[in-house]
Amino acid sequence: MLLAVLVLVGCGTKKKITNHQSPITDQAPAWHTCLIQGANATVSTNEDRLSASVTMQTVRDSMLVISVMPLLGMEMMRLEATPTELIAIDKIHGRYAKATFADLNRRLTPSLNWDILQQLCAAELPTGSERARLLYAFGNETIELVIDYPPRRLDVPVRVKNQPLKNYTEVDISKWL
Repeated sequence: MLLAVLVLVGCGTKKKITNHQSPITDQAPAWHTCLIQGANATVSTNEDRLSASVTMQTVRDSMLVISVMPLLGMEMMRLEATPTELIAIDKIHGRYAKATFADLNRRLTPSLNWDILQQLCAAELPTGSERARLLYAFGNETIELVIDYPPRRLDVPVRVKNQPLKNYTEVDISKWL
């Protein structure tokens, strides 16, 4: 499960983006908050395919929350990220894992950073604001992420408070991957 969430957010890579030629820019976005509800995300690996509705809430340069809701709007997994830390929460199994980008990048090729993740969650990748198609490698596995974005809403209230974790068990990120 964690792999699916990390793949959903970790597939935004610098060099493996398809359907567009230009590199990711460092230009600051002209918004403070971004809300994308009902995006359709599909992750395909060598053996599996997972599709889910995804809501992405972003406060520029501060925090983002990605909610994965495969059935009837029920949040199954959640990823909370800041520029320095990632927290993946598996709501079905009552567990969570914390990691830094450096921890995560020990297994991901090429690496993931805050800027790429923020651009992915705000529909600002060079692939466009309607669809992103990204390729990624995780060990020997090839992973494809396709996100179909509905219209985004800018400078609207978003809920990016940290999920209370007192009812969840912390697990080591390396054992979860």
